[in-house]
Amino acid sequence: MSTADTSTRLRRPTEFGADRPAKDGLERAFDDPIPLPRGRQLVTLEDAAAYIMKLPKAEQDLEESQTAVACLIGAAEGRDFLMHARIGVLRALNRDVGRNYGAYS
Repeated sequence: MSTADTSTRLRRPTEFGADRPAKDGLERAFDDPIPLPRGRQLVTLEDAAAYIMKLPKAEQDLEESQTAVACLIGAAEGRDFLMHARIGVLRALNRDVGRNYGAYS
């Protein structure tokens, strides 16, 4: 397949959508959408990037947000895994959530 045919590539067969072209770059969708408050979801890398960019500057400058953005860029460019981007965004969104390991002891 030549580079000119990249828009006609098909994604892995799944329950639905196997006949649609695969998305590239920021249009790539997470395997599982990232839930947000009030029932909203981050579905694509672009959604996640836009959400982080709308955060206050102080939150954007936090290490967790910077790591999430780096993972999103890496996944969009094909240098990193989509799951790494998802985990990075989840860690940035949940940075204030405390861990309670005592409940499992």
